[in-house]
Amino acid sequence: MNARTLTALVLGGVVSLITLVVVIVLPSSEDLCADQPTTPGSGLPATSGAPWAARAPESGSTTPTATTDPRGSTTATPSVADVPAAQANPSVTGAPSLAAGIAPIRRTWPLPGGSFTVSDTFGARGGTHLGVDLAAPDGTPEFAVADGVVVAAGPASGFGNWIVIDSVDVNGRPFSAVYGHEWASGVKVRVGQRVRAGQEVGAVGSAGESTGPHLHFEIVPGGRLTGGHQIDPLPWLDGALTPSGGGAFPYSANPLCSRGFGSAGGALADGKVPPELEIWYRRAGSLCPEITASVLAAQGRQESGFQRGLTSPAGAEGLAQFLPTTARASDPDDGRPYLLDADGNGQASLWDDGDAIIAQGRYMCSIAHQVERWIGEGKVHGDVVPLSLAAYNAGEGAVLASGGMPNQVAAHFSETRPYVTNILAMEAQYRAPGSMGRFQPGHGSAGADILAAAQQWMGAPYVWGGGGPQGPTGGGLDGPGLTSAAVFAASSGAKTLPQTAEQQWEAGAEVPMRNAQPGDLVFSRFGLRGPAEVGIYAGGGRMIRAADPSGVSEAPVPGDARLRRVL
Repeated sequence: MNARTLTALVLGGVVSLITLVVVIVLPSSEDLCADQPTTPGSGLPATSGAPWAARAPESGSTTPTATTDPRGSTTATPSVADVPAAQANPSVTGAPSLAAGIAPIRRTWPLPGGSFTVSDTFGARGGTHLGVDLAAPDGTPEFAVADGVVVAAGPASGFGNWIVIDSVDVNGRPFSAVYGHEWASGVKVRVGQRVRAGQEVGAVGSAGESTGPHLHFEIVPGGRLTGGHQIDPLPWLDGALTPSGGGAFPYSANPLCSRGFGSAGGALADGKVPPELEIWYRRAGSLCPEITASVLAAQGRQESGFQRGLTSPAGAEGLAQFLPTTARASDPDDGRPYLLDADGNGQASLWDDGDAIIAQGRYMCSIAHQVERWIGEGKVHGDVVPLSLAAYNAGEGAVLASGGMPNQVAAHFSETRPYVTNILAMEAQYRAPGSMGRFQPGHGSAGADILAAAQQWMGAPYVWGGGGPQGPTGGGLDGPGLTSAAVFAASSGAKTLPQTAEQQWEAGAEVPMRNAQPGDLVFSRFGLRGPAEVGIYAGGGRMIRAADPSGVSEAPVPGDARLRRVL
């Protein structure tokens, strides 16, 4: 063997070893979170949900498990056939199950045994029904199916109202339980509240897109707000393991992999803000239910474009463009300064990302609470978020003096109002798909998704100029507002339509009426400048439109209608 041959053999061995290391070490998934550990106790950031994660009961513990009932057993017999056996005792699963040898699964049923019938199953309606419908009398109590934290509670498109509870099961797998169609009075928990399995959290209603009292119930491994995917709840309630795949990884060593699971901050769209800022917007967006992470992110974009080191002519500093005097002022909600040492580096500074964004969230929450009081007292009129944004820009006194949106000086029209308009227009870009209610994109064709998105607003009032990519505004929608909201939602924010029917006529491509498909845009009442009305084709010669006085409703396609396909 000569020197050249020996060298070649050595180099070949080195290359083979490197190849082997690359194959073994590098993850096969493009998702950097997908191969992270998801077992309890791996160091979840304090605000992302770890404190409430369920743990295996210790020997001799009285903590309820699959064989103990936190609410007392019941022997009522369900009134529908082929319902899993665990429904007979709604607080207990079937036989205790183990995963990875860690602990038995502990779950309860969402409704009392014998109180309901299954009125619609998972996967019905062509695969678009992503939960199970449990018909029950109006007011029937709804129970938390596991220990967890409430991450959404209140108005939701399609559902009228909803409750979303994030939990981590005893085997370290995250999931959300979703309860839909409660009346406003039937939502009995608040965002951020910790609940226990079997605790009453709501009451059956018939709000939103509903034909009678029932609970729409979902189980979403990975998190409803954080990109998870629904599974059939009935086998899960009967003891099936929580699958792993997609969504949040709350026990990952990488804090970004939690995606805000266990907090309202999970509603921030993934990857829309600089990655080092994402965790701070999620945390700031979890401080109060009035001010979401997506609102704060859009506001940050408006204030600084996410650029550091900026100082305004008025002296406002940092990412959130905060005045130092305001930063040092006391938050009336807790008596502490708005600016805190949120990142724990030993000093509170507007030049630190985390400190600035948390201060922004604290100040916005304080303003929102003041605006809510003024609205309740009849001193101002309008919606809480727009008025809070206006107060951030022009001062709370300007909102109070104007009785709503500031209108006292020229700057209120040239600066404050455009400031609010721009932020509200951008907000939807930073909102996670499906985080506002029933509709989630990607479960059908593009046209079917547009139609499904529009249907979630059935019954909403007509408001001239209302609606847009962010959904209803001013309490309702008009025709172009409805189509813009539906297309934006169906495209996961990739497609934004302009604000008028005439402008929307320029989008997409025209299709002949004989080739009409659900989700096509229906234009009518053509004039010299184009169409005056627009809706969404629903099939069978029918369309969904927003019109005065009927609001969002179904109607026949007009005789002069022409169609365009935008997705």
